[in-house]
Amino acid sequence: MKSASIALLALIAGAVPALADSRADRAACTPDVMRLCASQIPNVAAITVCLRQQRPNLSPGCRVVMDQSARPVRSVSNRP
Repeated sequence: MKSASIALLALIAGAVPALADSRADRAACTPDVMRLCASQIPNVAAITVCLRQQRPNLSPGCRVVMDQSARPVRSVSNRP
């Protein structure tokens, strides 16, 4: 049972980086993935959609991570 739990956590940790930049971000969202989006594991895209749909139910820390990941990414150009 312990090895199955470790394997599941490793799988989730692999999914959350799609939205999280740091270990702290992954730690903030992993419980929410387990609680709200476990049926989407291991589909990273589906977990991301699920977390966005569940925004009102997210923990405060994961909500911050999701809000940061929803910001548009600025493009940096090397052109003058």
